[in-house]
Amino acid sequence: MFQKKCLVYAVSLLIVATGCNTQPKTEQAKVEPASAVEDVWKKYDTGKVLFEDKAPNTEGSKIYHRIVTDPESYIQEQARTVLATLYDSPEDSIAPVYEIHYTLEDIKGVSAKGGDHGNISIFYSTQHIEKSFANQDTAKLFFETRGVLLHELTHAYQLEPQGIGNYGNSKVFWAFIEGMADAVRVANGGFHGEADRPKGGNYMDGYRTAGYFFVWLRDNKDKDFLRKFNRSTLEVVPWSFDGAVKYALGEQYNIDELWHEYQIAVGDIKE
Repeated sequence: MFQKKCLVYAVSLLIVATGCNTQPKTEQAKVEPASAVEDVWKKYDTGKVLFEDKAPNTEGSKIYHRIVTDPESYIQEQARTVLATLYDSPEDSIAPVYEIHYTLEDIKGVSAKGGDHGNISIFYSTQHIEKSFANQDTAKLFFETRGVLLHELTHAYQLEPQGIGNYGNSKVFWAFIEGMADAVRVANGGFHGEADRPKGGNYMDGYRTAGYFFVWLRDNKDKDFLRKFNRSTLEVVPWSFDGAVKYALGEQYNIDELWHEYQIAVGDIKE
């Protein structure tokens, strides 16, 4: 969830993967090998990580420290995964991040990103940690923790649309921001494949609905789609979904026609 300065949006709860019991209809998104990420990005300065546990006496805090023994290094590792998904190389025009203040807090919700101008804050709820660990499943909690972190770190490093308002007053801006954050999570194995993909809807719904669609475009139209789509915010002004897919894939493409093709491909509608 993206939080612009001090404004918190309740939709952060939508980060959580609800899951379902349907059988996969499509292959799970291809995940880039970790070695490739390390080779290109291992020397990139992801920004100083300041980890702070504001709820050390909670059970959620104790659980977190059991699964993440070195938070600073772990956050930097996931940051490099995000960067490799959004950009071609460290020489690209990358949104600068100077500091990431990551906190554990005993509050409702899941997680949210705040801050601006390279000074980023991210909280992770110890209450959510406790709920995620209800069945004493360490692997499940670690999977959720990594997925949420990928989403929030995308908000730190992604580029933003220009000429169409901001997160708080533009549905298009919001859908791109949240859709890309979940696309990065999908692309890096942060969801449970088809089981976590919302059925139907529209790319303007943002989050997983848009995220799975963006990754499908990467897997079926252009392997560099996510990077080009992110970079479109620098080249397409005022930004629009249709202008961005034309920039990324070619003038012959139309966003609504692509969405229709995707819906047929994943079995949500018939031709």
